[in-house]
Amino acid sequence: MSQTTSDRADPASYPESPAPTLPRRLVGASRIVVGLLVLASIITQIVDQSLNDAFLPGEYFSYFTIQTSLMNVVVLIVAGVIALRRRRDSELLTTLRVSILSYAVVTGVVYNVLLRDIVSDGFVGVQWPNEVIHVWVPIFTAIDFLVTPGRHRLGWNRLFFAVVYPLAWVALTLVRGAATGWYPYPFLIPDGPNGALGVFVYVLGIAGFIVVIASIGIAVSRIGRSRAPAA
Repeated sequence: MSQTTSDRADPASYPESPAPTLPRRLVGASRIVVGLLVLASIITQIVDQSLNDAFLPGEYFSYFTIQTSLMNVVVLIVAGVIALRRRRDSELLTTLRVSILSYAVVTGVVYNVLLRDIVSDGFVGVQWPNEVIHVWVPIFTAIDFLVTPGRHRLGWNRLFFAVVYPLAWVALTLVRGAATGWYPYPFLIPDGPNGALGVFVYVLGIAGFIVVIASIGIAVSRIGRSRAPAA
């Protein structure tokens, strides 16, 4: 049976693929370090809140930021290990990295534009994990994807994977909010100052932003790479 076109175009699909270069190994090590830093940030928040009787697992793990940060921990560490061992990422890993790229950038922008100046009426813990998750990790994720080598060339149909999770998260969050009265972010509250229309506008705008960032990621993955012709 002949190999698929994508396999032919991806040197990493061959067992004899050359070993990764020193720069790629350094990239791999940095991904692992950042992944562990994100994990440490989440653990720190959980411990800090638990020690102050403020940890509510059902709410904490409902935040888009926390869910996508946990995803990022896994993707960063896996991508780091692969970069230490192989010259290029697989198509699946690159697809996941595009999704994480869009989530991290959106998280950073939404937090710093809409949420940073909102005064919390609840427990306020140590702040460095917030800065790591909402500022430094989005910056690292963007630079890592856009600058470092080793991405697989993606087809535009991969854009679908980046938008499935956010749409599902919004739908479940709004259903849960209607049932419990609790929403993770103020701009999602239908009874807020902007009403249901405001919620729709915010969700549409954020979804559009995710599509734009993911599209940029896919476009970057396609620069300078062409698929080998089928035999």
